[in-house]
Amino acid sequence: MGLKQKTITKCSAAIRLACAIALCLALLPPPAWAAAAYDPLSVQPGPKPRLLELNVADEARQRDIPLRVYLPASNAPAPVVLFSHGLGGSGREYAYLGEHWASRGYVAVLLQHRGSDTSVWEDKPADERLAAMREAASLSNFLLRVKDVSVVLDRLEYLNKARGEALSGRLDLGHVGMAGHSFGAITTQAVSGQSTGLDKISFVDARIKAAVIMSPSSPARIEPDRSFGSVKTPWMLMTGTHDLVPALGTTSMATRLAVFPALPPGGKYELMLFDAEHSVFTDRPLPGDSKPRNPNHHRAILAISTAFWDAYLRDEGVARAWLDGDGPKEVIGKNDRWQRK
Repeated sequence: MGLKQKTITKCSAAIRLACAIALCLALLPPPAWAAAAYDPLSVQPGPKPRLLELNVADEARQRDIPLRVYLPASNAPAPVVLFSHGLGGSGREYAYLGEHWASRGYVAVLLQHRGSDTSVWEDKPADERLAAMREAASLSNFLLRVKDVSVVLDRLEYLNKARGEALSGRLDLGHVGMAGHSFGAITTQAVSGQSTGLDKISFVDARIKAAVIMSPSSPARIEPDRSFGSVKTPWMLMTGTHDLVPALGTTSMATRLAVFPALPPGGKYELMLFDAEHSVFTDRPLPGDSKPRNPNHHRAILAISTAFWDAYLRDEGVARAWLDGDGPKEVIGKNDRWQRK
């Protein structure tokens, strides 16, 4: 073998060794110092996220779906997080979520569900509003909501490919998360893995890769294990020790807390905020709230939800290490509860 051939052989062997070492290092979990340095609350200085107000017209159902879209400053394609509001609400009550997620590089798309949004009560006399809210918490509105999610995703796929659109080329629709609060949590559960208990009926949209569920609940007529025992999608549950709406009387703390134990292991988490009421996940208190809001609750919600998106939509090892390590304990209060499996 000539000198030139020997040199080439040695170089090839060195390259193979270097590649093998790099692969092994890539498969190792991040070191503890890397997780400690990770901060899901940090925001890079520069332009703030841009807010777009769009409307999706679903001609088949003769239904409009207004959207509030928070766009990151970067023009690069970004993972997408959809958000479904609570009964009688809209995306406007959750701006703090959209702004932070977008500042961390996600396109936050806040849906408004006609028929179970602010239109339910805002034009009604005060003494008629509660009855109107109860009526809107219906099966028909649930079915409208879950369909809204798939219709919006279809529309986003079109807008991402269309020329001259504000969202053209801005969406990484291979990495989609879904979040929701209250009625929006029920919507999120349905489209991200919950079983209906019926073989031929499912609302799951396979495009959703991870879900953050604020004020979860389990169905009244199906055992939790049957509803949630086959959920494969990573789920982050968030609730509070006073996460109730007594005026509506539709959900108990027992039904909220029955979800996590029924979930199979692997990418499943639950945050319980001490002394937090149902409105903790909104921008402002709701009528009937009796406890002062704890400013650290929003800090914990933003940090833990962002780390969850980073871990399961971006596959960032350092975020996963933070989430599965001591990171959450650094942002929650001493009386808050955190668990994972």
